[in-house]
Amino acid sequence: MTSPRDRSTPPADTAPRRLTIKDVAHAAGVSLTTVSHALNDRGYVDPDTRARVKRIAQELGYRPNLRAQRLRTGKTNSIAVFFSMPLAIAGGPARMGFMMEIVAAASEAAMRRNLSLVLVPPLAGANDFLDGLDIDGAIVIEPALGDPQIPALRQRGVCVVSIGRPPEPEPAIPYIDLQTTAMAQLWFEHLYGQGARRIALLVGAQPRHSNLETERVYRAFAADKGLPVLIRKADVHVGEAAGAAACRELLAEDPAIDAVCVPVDAFATGTMQALHEAGRRVPHDVKVVTRYDGLRAKNSVPPITAVDLNLEQRAVMAVELLFEHICGDTRHAMLPGPAPTLIVRASSVVA
Repeated sequence: MTSPRDRSTPPADTAPRRLTIKDVAHAAGVSLTTVSHALNDRGYVDPDTRARVKRIAQELGYRPNLRAQRLRTGKTNSIAVFFSMPLAIAGGPARMGFMMEIVAAASEAAMRRNLSLVLVPPLAGANDFLDGLDIDGAIVIEPALGDPQIPALRQRGVCVVSIGRPPEPEPAIPYIDLQTTAMAQLWFEHLYGQGARRIALLVGAQPRHSNLETERVYRAFAADKGLPVLIRKADVHVGEAAGAAACRELLAEDPAIDAVCVPVDAFATGTMQALHEAGRRVPHDVKVVTRYDGLRAKNSVPPITAVDLNLEQRAVMAVELLFEHICGDTRHAMLPGPAPTLIVRASSVVA
């Protein structure tokens, strides 16, 4: 007679055996190396063979032993996303802005590569945790000149790519181009085409490539069209209040301003507030455009003309570029991504 314990505990030899890549290799009729490369998208494997190995592994129910894999390769299969902009800007209203749009797409792309993704929020003191992060690679979003994150990561041997071109003379790292030059030209040509002749630029003070390049394009455009140069710079750490204050300064300098290009969407919200307080109608008296087509632009009254940055696609491209460099494929130093598209709304066009 058996006890309840005997009945509830199966004999040791009936426990299911964990499948290994040897089982997959045997079923597929290929070598262990071919299976490893096929399942991890590394090395060269004939596309048909790669697909067949993956299909057979799925049919068998094979799951990789991640702990053994990490011990064997020295890889963590983890990457991180770093934001150099403060949370008030990168997070957006309800923290559902620029930052989360990138992270959502990047995490899905990372999962397809069997990579886990860690978000390092742009909080004070976050850099202190760098040494404790066990990661193979990192994506840095729009790094500023002198950003300490990049050298700290590279010193540890971590592969780094950026979304947005790093400002010169920073050491070159692979990046996904945001095409700031084309974007800025879209803004200024649009405003000029709507009759604006006293176009002001309200740009971030931090030395990011997007800020520096937008100012360069603006100055060149103003010189070509014979327009006045009206520039104010604001600290992104202050957020909307900085945009409002800078807009008031612009209006005091030149009350005849008829358009404001405000790449930072939080500054654009502040600009709209300052214009309303000054009794300036948007777009009849002053036209406004911004960069990120997020909640701030869409929910503004009136809605603000913005740019489709194709952030989801660029985030996926960044993960793929980082994966290539982690695997030793350094052929691509820059990927341009899709061209920016202007989304025209009521803030810049008089109905």
